[in-house]
Amino acid sequence: MTTDKYMQYDIPTIIQGYAQGYFLMANDGEESLGWYSSRQRALIPLDEKFTYPKSLRRQLNQNRFSVAVNRDFGAVVEGCADRETTWISKELKKIYWGLYEAGWAYSFETWCGDELAGGILGLSIGGAFIGESMFYRIPEGSKVAMVKLVERLRDRSYLLFDAQMNNPHLERFGAYTVKEKLYNTLLQAALKRRCSLF
Repeated sequence: MTTDKYMQYDIPTIIQGYAQGYFLMANDGEESLGWYSSRQRALIPLDEKFTYPKSLRRQLNQNRFSVAVNRDFGAVVEGCADRETTWISKELKKIYWGLYEAGWAYSFETWCGDELAGGILGLSIGGAFIGESMFYRIPEGSKVAMVKLVERLRDRSYLLFDAQMNNPHLERFGAYTVKEKLYNTLLQAALKRRCSLF
């Protein structure tokens, strides 16, 4: 089903859509948005199944990057949208900003000094973190963000890290897919928790 322009202000309806297992993406037209679901949903493990490339350990040990939450949410949205083919339209950017102002959308960021190195954009609903997109400006910036975000989600007792669609990059972190029915069961269990990234 598609949305209309009113949707950008109707935050409860948007959150309800995500809580039912859907996610938003821009359609072919710049002003057209749609709700999507998938028969296979990609999850990032929050247990010992989470892995990361050995080459990343050096970066982590050097403490080259610092992490922050919502230090520059707008820059992370722009970074995620800045690619040849993007599903983050102008309309969707407005919706993310509305979700951010309402306390639902977050940017988990890595910084190298005063320079934004990378980040992950997502929604936090109960004990579920729904990842929307990620980007980097400095090599390894988004990978370090992934490791540090998983650590944060574990520490805050999150149950679910939804990556929506799997790809070879996410598989390096142990990402796996579950069928829609199991995903919805896990999501409903996660929604019963009260968690916060801060």
